[in-house]
Amino acid sequence: MASIAAATTCSSGYILKRKESINNGVGGGSLLQFNGLRAIESNQFASKFSHSSSASTSASKSRTIKAMSASVSAPKREMDPKKRIVITGMGVVSVFGNDVDTFYDKLLEGQSGITLIDRFDASSFTVHFAGQIRNFTSVGYIDGKNDRRLDDCWRYCLVAGKKALEDANLGQQALETMDKTRIGVLVGSGMGGLTAFHNGVEALIQKGFKKITPFFIPYSITNMGSALLAIDTGLMGPNYSISTACATANYCFFAAANHIRRGDADIMVAGGTEAAINAAGVGGFIACRALSQRNDEPHRASRPWDQNRDGFVMGEGSGVLVMESLEHAQNRGANIIAEYLGGGVTCDAHHMTDPRKDGLGVSSCITKCLEDSGISPEEVNYVNCHATSTLAGDLAEVNAIKKVFKDTSGIKMNGTKSMIGHGLGAAGGLEAIACIKAINTGWLHPTINQDNLEPQVDIDTVPNVKKKHEVNVAISNSFGFGGHNSVVAFAPFKP
Repeated sequence: MASIAAATTCSSGYILKRKESINNGVGGGSLLQFNGLRAIESNQFASKFSHSSSASTSASKSRTIKAMSASVSAPKREMDPKKRIVITGMGVVSVFGNDVDTFYDKLLEGQSGITLIDRFDASSFTVHFAGQIRNFTSVGYIDGKNDRRLDDCWRYCLVAGKKALEDANLGQQALETMDKTRIGVLVGSGMGGLTAFHNGVEALIQKGFKKITPFFIPYSITNMGSALLAIDTGLMGPNYSISTACATANYCFFAAANHIRRGDADIMVAGGTEAAINAAGVGGFIACRALSQRNDEPHRASRPWDQNRDGFVMGEGSGVLVMESLEHAQNRGANIIAEYLGGGVTCDAHHMTDPRKDGLGVSSCITKCLEDSGISPEEVNYVNCHATSTLAGDLAEVNAIKKVFKDTSGIKMNGTKSMIGHGLGAAGGLEAIACIKAINTGWLHPTINQDNLEPQVDIDTVPNVKKKHEVNVAISNSFGFGGHNSVVAFAPFKP
């Protein structure tokens, strides 16, 4: 079990260990690692890598020490107003609706948005529930014809993106007075238009290729959210998508900020979108053995760091930020909500789903974020965790946090997914909004369903009830299949 204590995971939500090891306590039971989708016992895993472990240990320690030493040496935040990045707008589509304030109020209340699936017949599936969005409306944001054709993934993106622009006082009338070649869009998705893809394949199999809709390919590919938002608004700056599974939205924030800092754009509309709650999406993750099967208590199924957690809960939605250079925001008199300090992205370079044994991927990503942000570990006092509610993943992330932050007594961390489920590529976007609202309101939302906290988790997880907390610097963690790690940092704006 030492490997769990040391491990941090590329896709910290998906590495599973045997249920009986939980029942016998954290120190007992046997650990399952995953070789692709084939489980192997931990003693086999250890034997397989024993020949190289001693050689890699000293190198890993050396790399970690070097990474830490950089963050200790008097970091300085960016002061150039052309390169300082501020947040001037936020837009959300969530299980709690399409309004940012309502979204955060529900989180503060500790309300669960997890319900039984009714979008398709899930009665024959082993999982019957998800963070499914209901009563979604795009009125005023998407015309009727396109609304009927679009995959939900792109409907969510368009509404969240346009709401973010509105929040930044960048409605269509305002945009007409601006240089649109200096405004870009970078909204990514882990799965893309999964329903459009599923329907296209079904038509091919059942009726032949002549019955495939011409929208099959355009509405399936992952870049279409950014493209459609630009087409609707006329934004002609940098435009593409990033797809790094559940790390997607943070990758988009990081890349968008760098476009502004390099002078490629003055404004970037960035975030993530996802709509994978359909038969293919749910069935696929069931096959990965990653989902909770607590069908009798859906609202209590997502329970980060609780000893009785049994997997993550699928969610969906979109979270989008308007990121802008401080100089440009001040020149147009924009309302500044918060400041983006910096970010970090790394790869475990290890395995599709297994964590690195030395935990270097996640801890070095956090350290790179601090370095890019010009902040010391001591300045961070809030972590919005990836915290997907899987057996080993939750502990792995906590161990990575402890590796970077030697004193965690002043840090509070929470798990937004406990209430809305795991939004996959949209998760980082939704959680960035939670971070910024925490900065603005001075309140942290709870991590619900915490009845029996894991003994190793000795950091305040804000269990079950919201807490007042003045955020100095917040970091938001996201990790995805393939070993993709991404961390971003936000802070109150100070001129």
